[in-house]
Amino acid sequence: MSIPQAKLELRPLGKTGLNVSSVGFGASPLGSVFGPVAEDDAVATVRDAFRLGINFFDTSPYYGGTLSEKMLGKALKALQVPRGDYIVATKCGRYKEGFDFSAERVRKSIDESLERLQLDYVDILHCHDIEFGSLDQIVSETIPALQKLKQEGKTRFIGITGLPLHIFTYVLDRVPPGTIDVILSYCHYGINDSTLLDLLPYLKSKGVGVISASPLAMGLLTEQGPPEWHPASPELKSACKAAVAHCKSKGKKITKLALQYSLANKEISSVLVGMSSVSQVEENVAAVTELEGLGMDQETLSEVEAILEPVKNLTWPSGIDQK
Repeated sequence: MSIPQAKLELRPLGKTGLNVSSVGFGASPLGSVFGPVAEDDAVATVRDAFRLGINFFDTSPYYGGTLSEKMLGKALKALQVPRGDYIVATKCGRYKEGFDFSAERVRKSIDESLERLQLDYVDILHCHDIEFGSLDQIVSETIPALQKLKQEGKTRFIGITGLPLHIFTYVLDRVPPGTIDVILSYCHYGINDSTLLDLLPYLKSKGVGVISASPLAMGLLTEQGPPEWHPASPELKSACKAAVAHCKSKGKKITKLALQYSLANKEISSVLVGMSSVSQVEENVAAVTELEGLGMDQETLSEVEAILEPVKNLTWPSGIDQK
């Protein structure tokens, strides 16, 4: 049975030839990392996302200690659509047990992931949060192992992910051109921090596709606020809280504004947003549709930017982003 798909804007991902939906489905919540998600709900959420035009799904063995991959695998299988109709990214190197970027672990990791996802291949295999490993090992051991997996057809493309932006240039400057197809950056392209902008011309020159995650800055730009462990400074937390309150007082949703801000830059192929319910999917897709139709609420955006101006681009306490 084919599910009729709505039209969501598709953007080219670097030189991969893949066209990914402008909003990508972040599947970490399916691993019950933010609260329990029942299997039926996971399946319904993925089905709705696909129906509304989202074709890009991102997971990792780290999310929920492999649970996210298992849930996403079941949900994608339940779609009963041709494999070429959706794009799946998973990761290697980071696990519940810790980090391991060795070639041996990478090889084992993809086989385990494919089994959990019930797939023969993934479209993108990322090295997950490489700043926690040795970047030289990533260059000399991990990436060559990923290239072998690419030759074997277990992944179509290779990516790297992490928080500090300098890790991307470090690795890309040390591998042959065309080795890395994609980077996934998070928390660096949103209303409060847009430092990823500075890197875009460089990434383009390298032919690398750009995925940006966490437009809500891991909870800073939400009404419920960030989790306890959030590393932001007290100043940033209070400025974001003030921005949230300002939007609320005007009857506006800061989450919609923040997502639209991230989506407005077409140099970024896809903005990944964590989703675990049909209502979240519908809210996110509505934000995209509205952006394409009516455009952004510039007045509220300017007011929010003014509130966040003193803390702009200061997302991480000194040192965290500079490792």
